[in-house]
Amino acid sequence: MFYETALRDKALLPRDPFKAIVAPRPIGWISTRAPDGRVNLAPYSFFNAFNSAPPIVGFSSEGCKDSASFARDSGEFVANLASRDLMQAMNLTSAPLPRGDSEFVHAGLAMAPCRLVKAPRVAEAHAALECKVIGVVPLKDSAGEAIDSYLVLGEVVGFHIDDALIRDGRFDTAAAQPLARCGYQDYAVVESLIALARPPGGEGRNAS
Repeated sequence: MFYETALRDKALLPRDPFKAIVAPRPIGWISTRAPDGRVNLAPYSFFNAFNSAPPIVGFSSEGCKDSASFARDSGEFVANLASRDLMQAMNLTSAPLPRGDSEFVHAGLAMAPCRLVKAPRVAEAHAALECKVIGVVPLKDSAGEAIDSYLVLGEVVGFHIDDALIRDGRFDTAAAQPLARCGYQDYAVVESLIALARPPGGEGRNAS
């Protein structure tokens, strides 16, 4: 099967497969504090890491929603780890609440202070990344037209890690059971890992 994105036959493929093919994707569970003190917490399925030294992560917002605008205006955000035990709470924070209502309260989550940014983190999260915004990139299509989507990039300036998940000096990803976003209404859980060393002399040979 082949289809051109703009000409896709919905009778043949009624559901867009894009998010199901580009999967699994880490979930950016983003907490922010606006300069006026308002706090927001929301999950983003377009989230990933883009550099290691310094560590840089980013999330993309389709529309300049509170997370993107609060991060832009405050210059800060926190990426909280969404894990299997927090799946229902994470999902609740995606609800379209009336302005002024707290996603933390709605999901039964506690706020914990950060060290280097003013935005709170999710106290129950097994890891959280404190980030300083290094850029907000308005996205465009191949014709150069703006599409009202914004990539927010942040340098990770501090890590909060559950001590119980540190094993022999390493973060135990499988034990943390992070959630990943797939297509449609599907999620995946990382529960096991496969070790595969890079060939000697290969790119990234010093990566850990």
